[in-house]
Amino acid sequence: MNRRQLLRATTALGATGALAATAAPPASAAAPDPGRPLRVHLVMFDGVEELDFAGPYEVLSAAGFFTPRPVEVRYVSATGARGVTGAYGTVVRGIHPWAPEEADLLVVPGGGYARRDSPGVRAEIDRGTLPRALAAAPRPGLTVAALCTGVMLLSAAGLTKGRPCTTHHKAKPDLQAQGGLVKNARVVDDGDLVTSGGVTSGLDLALWLVRRALGADAATNLEEMLEYEARGTVWTPPRSAADPAR
Repeated sequence: MNRRQLLRATTALGATGALAATAAPPASAAAPDPGRPLRVHLVMFDGVEELDFAGPYEVLSAAGFFTPRPVEVRYVSATGARGVTGAYGTVVRGIHPWAPEEADLLVVPGGGYARRDSPGVRAEIDRGTLPRALAAAPRPGLTVAALCTGVMLLSAAGLTKGRPCTTHHKAKPDLQAQGGLVKNARVVDDGDLVTSGGVTSGLDLALWLVRRALGADAATNLEEMLEYEARGTVWTPPRSAADPAR
């Protein structure tokens, strides 16, 4: 066990004992299944914003220290790329093939939506390969999530039309013009579609996904380890008499 793993494991044990009495998972969260891994696929493309992909990757990977359920997080590409270059030049290799049928969570970061002459979200929308792949991905049991201008890739795929959602504040007018029901919240949870605002909101998105999939204790203990408290409003649909579990 390396020093980083030892630090995390030690923190996990301490936090679990100290925070065992925290609130139960939200009613909308699925009951954790300790027998099967939580499979997270994080979508990568050239021009992706570094914090957009690294933040959720860190949070979701570290969640495995606070639950008996295994958590598997991998980078994937819809174009067959084995490596991508981020917005600030970070090169990421070892990217896995596109396989949303094998995922429980498909997370789409942003980056490059405002840049029309360089790689990023705008270039991926123009090329069309990733939006088409995202449009074909939804199925029962899969939650599609996106943060920052990655939500605009979902919009190009037709996945946000008529759905509550949010994105980076500068892209909200475009998201609304394309049919998204934009909410004034840091994270918007509409069941199998979860979106968040810009850049650092990806941390809150990932913590909320952990809370949904693995329970409130896992999310709270993870915040303790990361020394980061989830912030901002999480929008969820109002409960109704016909759906008391929401």
